[in-house]
Amino acid sequence: MTNNTAAIIVEKTAIGNARIVEQPIPPLPDGAVLLRTDSFALTTNNVTYAAAGDQLGYWTFFPVEQDGWGIVPVWGFATVEQSNCPDIAVGECIYGYLPMAGYLVVVPDRVRDLSFADSSEHRRELPAAYNNYVRVSGNKNHDPELDDRQAILSPLFITSYLLFDFLHDNDWFGADQIIIGSASSKTGLGLAQFLAEARPEGPKVIGLTSAGNREFVEQLKACDQVATYDNIDRDIGQVASVYVDMAGNAAVRKTLHEHLGDMMKYSCAVGMSHWDKFGPTGDLPGAKPQFFFAPAQIKKRLGEWGPGVLEGRIDEAWKRLARQKGDWLTIEESNGLEEALAVYQALAAGKVDPRTGHIVRLAG
Repeated sequence: MTNNTAAIIVEKTAIGNARIVEQPIPPLPDGAVLLRTDSFALTTNNVTYAAAGDQLGYWTFFPVEQDGWGIVPVWGFATVEQSNCPDIAVGECIYGYLPMAGYLVVVPDRVRDLSFADSSEHRRELPAAYNNYVRVSGNKNHDPELDDRQAILSPLFITSYLLFDFLHDNDWFGADQIIIGSASSKTGLGLAQFLAEARPEGPKVIGLTSAGNREFVEQLKACDQVATYDNIDRDIGQVASVYVDMAGNAAVRKTLHEHLGDMMKYSCAVGMSHWDKFGPTGDLPGAKPQFFFAPAQIKKRLGEWGPGVLEGRIDEAWKRLARQKGDWLTIEESNGLEEALAVYQALAAGKVDPRTGHIVRLAG
């Protein structure tokens, strides 16, 4: 096989700028496995990985030689092409965190029937949630018909579920309403759906979106109310509130905090679908905005519930949403990294319809 692999690298300080390069595949050490990327999803979640790459360490997972550039992580499926690990067989199908590249070397550790962790030196201190790989081959619960939806939706709906669990765990922070910024995003829609399932216990749910996406969010009927960015003062009541910011739009965050004042009981940033409008806002009225880091809630629940419980709840939850019928998700396929590059750049520019989920196929 070749000693090189094509990869998409992104300029860290200008994440809309990306290009394809050739990267060397390192020699396979003892205990290591070479994965060949088969397919992966591209969503605005990947744009968030790039926008928060320095703050949250996303650039660290798949280092490159070019200074100032990095590989954006994606979620997808791969096949074991070579193995120096006696517990992992050539030909196995793997699902997990991959680079936008043709190949990846991992060092399996804590190998179990259905999973293993990558113990590569540069990843050992990174969040375990991103280092875990699912062994698809032989998994009786795996539904191949959901593969594309798993790659697109599972990482997003996992975050949605963990957000829901976090808010519920904190008794909604005493809020009467939860405002979801960029409610047309898939993570936003997932959170709205989980909150809808909590009724009548949970607070009122307000989906905040652009005027152009208002009808789309309303049609899904997961929110009690849909408001638009240009009518925050008119549409959103001044009652105890939680703001979950999927967009990262500093102007919207500032407007909401000033409108709600001390009624803003909790404010968190999750994504940066409006990464180009992200920026500091200084001191704001109400609760100080924080960044929601899903692995922290995973760690908390694993400690409280023990192994297997959280994983089972998350698996059931995202599959339930993924199987929902309707025109809320259209899957578009691309082939090869050239087409993937165009999709990534469209996502970074905010030019992708919220109904669309993208799958990139590199092999098979």
